[in-house]
Amino acid sequence: MSEERECCLHKTKERPEKESKDLIHRLNRIEGQVRGVRGMVEKNAYCTDILMQVAAIRAALNSFNRVLLENHIKTCVTNDILQGKEETVDELLAALQKLMK
Repeated sequence: MSEERECCLHKTKERPEKESKDLIHRLNRIEGQVRGVRGMVEKNAYCTDILMQVAAIRAALNSFNRVLLENHIKTCVTNDILQGKEETVDELLAALQKLMK
């Protein structure tokens, strides 16, 4: 693992309780949707029905990413830029590149 990548794994963020609860709530719903799809497969549900549920999961994950990204820009990125840590912009751009694949 590169030194730069290793560094990024140790970053943390203290989230307000409301933000943390919202993100966890979203993830719990997504987890439930995934379990539901597994159940559909186990019960031999029709393919297009499963595909529609997978599309709903993808939409929920995209929504989760949008909320997390918005919070990140409003807090971490803004604070780092105000502190002169302009490398955070490059980190954000790299993350956006990965999200848009």
